[in-house]
Order: sequence, then C-alpha cells, then structure tokens
Amino acid sequence: MKPADAVLVTVAVMLIAMLYINFWTPGRRAEQAQIRTPYQNLQVSLQQDRDIAVKGKMGISRLRVRHGKIRFIDSPCPGKYCIHSGWLKRSGEFTDCLPNGISLMISGADARFDAINF
Repeated sequence: MKPADAVLVTVAVMLIAMLYINFWTPGRRAEQAQIRTPYQNLQVSLQQDRDIAVKGKMGISRLRVRHGKIRFIDSPCPGKYCIHSGWLKRSGEFTDCLPNGISLMISGADARFDAINF
C-alpha cells in the first residue's frame, strides 16, 4: 500500500463517518406516540412521564413514557420482541407486538423515512 492509498482510505473513512452522523443519526424530536390495538387507537403525548396499560388480543401490554421516549415494559406475548426493541425516541420509529395486536409509532415534526417505509 502506497502513501497515496493510505490517504485515500483515510479520507473515505472520514467521509463515510460524516455522512453517517449527518443522515442516519438525526436529532428529530418526538412529540407523540400513536398506539393501535384491535380495540382502540390512542394518541399519547411524550412530554408527560407515565405508564400506560393497553388491552390486546392476548391480554394487557404495558408501556412506559419517560423523558420524551416510550417503550414496552411488559406484554403477554411469548417472544417479548416488543420489550427487547427498547426505547423509541425519534419521529418515524415503530415497533409492535404482533401476537397481542398492538403497534406503536412515534410521530413528530419530521418523520424519518428509509427503505423499510417504502
């Protein structure tokens, strides 16, 4: 590897890091969450900390709102993938509990779109 190759690789790595920071980690502020269940649709503000219990097909799922973020904290589903998805905090983020029929989507000023959304 020649010195010019090393410089080119270094510049490429720095460019990729800069693009990642600017385009894939935006600081879009979440304002509310939309919770959809087989029985009701809710809009929840993320500005007030609280715990929410929602009824699904299998039973009650519990969600927690803290500091502008929301997450599943308990659910009767077998895999608990909804709980493992963690905190949702950016506009456009989405998770669901398919066995219990509950979906959770964050909305705000700017929605984040990627290939999954299209």
